[in-house]
Amino acid sequence: MKKRLRVLSLFLAVTMLVSLLAACGGSNGNSNASNNKTGTNNSSSTGNNTSGSEPEKDTITALLPPVSANYQARFADMEKEFNELYPHLTLKIEPASWEDMTQKLDTQVNAGSPPDIAYIGSASISKYANLGMLLDISNALTDEMKADFDEVPYQYMALGDAQYGLPAYMAVHSIGGNKQFLEEAGIDWKNVQQNGWTYEEFREAIKAGVVKDANGNTTRYGFVFATAGVTSKDYLSIMAKSAGLPDYFDKDLKFTYTSKNFLGLLEAIRQMIDDGSMPKELSSIDAGKRWNMFLTGQTMITGKGLASFENSARLNNEKIKANDGSAVADSIEAEYIALPVPSFNGADYVPTTVVDGYVTFRGKKEPTEEHTKNVALATYYLASGKVAANANNELFLAPITKSARTAELVEVYERNEDNVKADEIMMSHALPNRTDIPTELAAEAIKIETEVIIPKLQALLAGEITPQDMYDAVKAAAVKSFGEDGVVVD
Repeated sequence: MKKRLRVLSLFLAVTMLVSLLAACGGSNGNSNASNNKTGTNNSSSTGNNTSGSEPEKDTITALLPPVSANYQARFADMEKEFNELYPHLTLKIEPASWEDMTQKLDTQVNAGSPPDIAYIGSASISKYANLGMLLDISNALTDEMKADFDEVPYQYMALGDAQYGLPAYMAVHSIGGNKQFLEEAGIDWKNVQQNGWTYEEFREAIKAGVVKDANGNTTRYGFVFATAGVTSKDYLSIMAKSAGLPDYFDKDLKFTYTSKNFLGLLEAIRQMIDDGSMPKELSSIDAGKRWNMFLTGQTMITGKGLASFENSARLNNEKIKANDGSAVADSIEAEYIALPVPSFNGADYVPTTVVDGYVTFRGKKEPTEEHTKNVALATYYLASGKVAANANNELFLAPITKSARTAELVEVYERNEDNVKADEIMMSHALPNRTDIPTELAAEAIKIETEVIIPKLQALLAGEITPQDMYDAVKAAAVKSFGEDGVVVD
């Protein structure tokens, strides 16, 4: 009997030992499998499947506009590669034009079923956060993912302690001139690139750039800025940065567009039209028309400008030389020169720093932890590595992730070194992101922008109201929203 008990005890001990070794071996195998996935191309494992079981299949949706020239043409390849990296995940991309991007997104948000990821500007984060429709992925991003990004653009996609997506690029909105026309007008554009210019200097320069025919009709304007459609707010907001109004709120969280600096800016905007340096029909000029006017020689300086416009002009020049009929109709060869916006009211030059990227959304239901991690994986895939590298390369923008800086490029473009230096100087003046503005204040400012500032600006450009009329309307709306003590009075 004792002998049987000893045999049984020995058998149980051996069984337990084998089970323990098997469990340890299984754990190591799972860890290695997970680690092997890390570092593949431009994605990284979040350790989604720690239980050893097959991960559940999931689909991540993304609404993406034509970020760069060939960006949307690569959607099928992007979906395929992401699935190869994560076989249990499907990335489903819905293309959108710039014109209908906001409408499509807002329609889906209002229905309570937005895409998991949408490509929008960081300035719109507060709008959707205030609706409670953004997904915080801060806990789903690995330390490796976070460390891949430059700190300043990374922070632009945050609000408080929440990380609502990842940045695609950081750029400066500038203006741009035709090199030949600038020199014919006697403008020292290299000095402007290095040292900037005041509004008074700019005003005289664009006057000198105007060309009229024998009948007194203007054939070339000094300055044209897109102000219609999706660009309706750009002109004012970009110029305001260098007019002593770098944000809607000052450091004391008082609304700034009630300052006399705002009235001074409005007067300058109207002045350039009254001078004849800008078209009287400026309020009807959209982004496509203003670029067409630049390429056809109808304006010396255009805005808003991005570094990528240099490449767009270069490509059109090549089409003209090839004489294959694919160039813009009636266009001329034009060398694009990047220029800073002027400074107004004696204020310092402050460029409009633009951080666009992949913002993460949630529906009415609370997403599972697993889905949140999967959304983070897809967001990081889009914002880093070769996807980001090639998009930024086509936009003539410097990458903002380590993985993109070392990624393979489809094509390498020649750059104008003067423009590269000018972009660097403009970027050096950029202010850090304001993280101290409460969501409710930011949302109220956007409401005033949408309901008052944009429509009144269109009326001002059309000559239907005066700068004082617009200033008074904005001030009244601001006092109504923020109270007498919540606005700047100077």
